[in-house]
Amino acid sequence: MSLFSRDGSAGEAQAADVLTGARLVPRITIQAFCEHSQTAQLVESAMHDRRMSKAALTTHNGGLEGAIETFKSNPTPNLILVETSLPPAEIPGALERLAEVCDATTRLILLGHVNDVVLYRELIRSGVSEYVVLPTSAPVIVQAITELFAAEGAEPIGRTIGFISAKGGAGASTVAHNVAWAISQHVRQDVLILDMDLPFGTAGLNYNQDPPHGIADALNAAQMDQVMLDRLMSKAASHVNMLTAPVVLDRAFDFEERDFETIIELAQRSTPLVVLDIPHAWTGWIRHTLATVDEIVIVAEPDLANLRNAKNLSDTLKSLRPTEAEPLLVMNRVGVPKRPEISPNEFAASVECKLLGQIGFDAATFGTAANNGQMIAEMAASHRSNEIYHLIGMHVTGRNTPERAATRAPALRLPPFLTRKRA
Repeated sequence: MSLFSRDGSAGEAQAADVLTGARLVPRITIQAFCEHSQTAQLVESAMHDRRMSKAALTTHNGGLEGAIETFKSNPTPNLILVETSLPPAEIPGALERLAEVCDATTRLILLGHVNDVVLYRELIRSGVSEYVVLPTSAPVIVQAITELFAAEGAEPIGRTIGFISAKGGAGASTVAHNVAWAISQHVRQDVLILDMDLPFGTAGLNYNQDPPHGIADALNAAQMDQVMLDRLMSKAASHVNMLTAPVVLDRAFDFEERDFETIIELAQRSTPLVVLDIPHAWTGWIRHTLATVDEIVIVAEPDLANLRNAKNLSDTLKSLRPTEAEPLLVMNRVGVPKRPEISPNEFAASVECKLLGQIGFDAATFGTAANNGQMIAEMAASHRSNEIYHLIGMHVTGRNTPERAATRAPALRLPPFLTRKRA
């Protein structure tokens, strides 16, 4: 009989497939027992990964002995992470004593300092969920947990792309809606636009839609599920669906930090690509949403106020998402006549973000498209901005544009021990 249930293995911590999205770890409790402060910091840094946003971690000192003493009088969590420096011959006995005070459903990831294949095989046979050799990295820890709790039978979730303006009126909504259109037409995958600016959202106007239901109904639903979400969505174009904002001021729209979480998760299960049109504000729910999406695109105009705000956004998001890709930058309304402007390359260098593209100022074309409820590609198929929207769409969906292929990050390398074939 196994000491601990074993439902999966960490395997190689390869980069997640950006076309299908990562698998989120469900709401689980994790307790880590570390012998060294560096290990505790490593485990805590792994919790900043967006895949771990629902998990709750508590760290303790003491290693295996500390875990045994703790669970003699306390219930066990879903997952235990334990660091041990014991000699290989003493580890099985200590695990036997730990098993006596743990629930049968508890899973264990052992963090050890001995790189030995015989020990590894013995631990796996005894039911230890995974053995990770230290030193290692936070992504390896995350991958081990993800494989245990999310991989067995879990379907890939859709990719989330958040668009936010550095300054009010910078045009993030227009960019988001046109990028969604470009993705739907060129990639031929379904896209769902969530207009999260409930009092002033423009997704309905830009797509010339006035559906009877939208995102407010989803937020107010007593029991939100996939069937309800499908009923509330409206079709804007081929491969484009949306949840529009009500755009009424008869009440205040105040939300808790996780109020949008269920809607986004349901959208990810049914749609390959979810575009979040996030209002220019800074609230608990916006901060939380930005911390958990796959890609963030900051849209800014080339002036000083936008530069300051974009820099603040970039720095904050990097600290919120230390293990995730940095925010991306799109410069909008570049080249307004007689307006002094900061060059896009200087702007991007100051903000320390990757510049995806610059969209030139064209009041006539964009104004006509907005008044007609059309995308730029519908009204002017040869307009230069369509190439930029297409480029942005290919980048945020992970398509292999030449630029992306040349700068792709190498796969993570594990210690040779963990890359061996299991017995």
